Amino acid sequence: MSASRDPRPPSERPAPTVPYASYLRVYEPLGAFAEPERTHWAAYARRGAGPTAQDELRRSLAELVRVPVAGVPRRESSDAFTAEVDGVLLVCPWRTRLRGWLALKELVEEFPAPVLDAALPPESRRRAAEEYERWRERNPDARPWIRSSVWQVPLRWFVLVADDEREYLPGERLRYRTPMVQARRRLARALRTLREAEGYEMLADGLVGVGSWLEEFHPRSMVELDYGGLVHALPAERLAADRSARDVAAGMAALRSGDAAGAAEAYAELGERWRAVRERLFAN
Repeated sequence: MSASRDPRPPSERPAPTVPYASYLRVYEPLGAFAEPERTHWAAYARRGAGPTAQDELRRSLAELVRVPVAGVPRRESSDAFTAEVDGVLLVCPWRTRLRGWLALKELVEEFPAPVLDAALPPESRRRAAEEYERWRERNPDARPWIRSSVWQVPLRWFVLVADDEREYLPGERLRYRTPMVQARRRLARALRTLREAEGYEMLADGLVGVGSWLEEFHPRSMVELDYGGLVHALPAERLAADRSARDVAAGMAALRSGDAAGAAEAYAELGERWRAVRERLFAN
């Protein structure tokens, strides 16, 4: 049987959903930005509804498939996510080009050359690396406002948020939002707990990296953990029942109380739950 086709012209068809990325974002107050960027974001916010996370991911993927292959966008994005909290405008710039450079650097470190060559020619990687080094010399303090993960939400991200900050709208989003001061406090407490326990070195090391990143931002920022496209990939009942932030907190509480067996059981269950999600990466 042939696949059914959408009878509408391409311009009227809904854009396809990209289901696999989750995000950790920082929204900074407008005052944290220097001019002329501050004026740019103020005007940007006044325009009203902006692009969505799906829009951002689609644009990034479109850049990746252009010819000749470049690996990173030619220009930096001038878009951002915005939010208003207690009358204060908060901004999370996309910085798609910077994130592309950083992702490419991670790929080079993690994958063997033959695999990389099949995806991105050596000459393109060399050119991208040289462009990044030149840009880095002019912008030594630059850092991304967004971190992403493929086919999972890293367990260390859940340390930053609490179950009562969970927002779930079926078919639309599952996210947590918390003030920066709370995120830093929870991370510091969790790090102390993990360092006093045995067998949690990997989780502790991951938290150190997240903590160093958070320290780069304004103390009145907001941290957002967003399931992103996973909301469109996982069953609704699975998402409705997902309380990973609560479960991570329970594991931490068990460690602090000396219940090593209870903590191990909680984290083993969490790990298995998210392993099942990651396996979708290899599904047809």
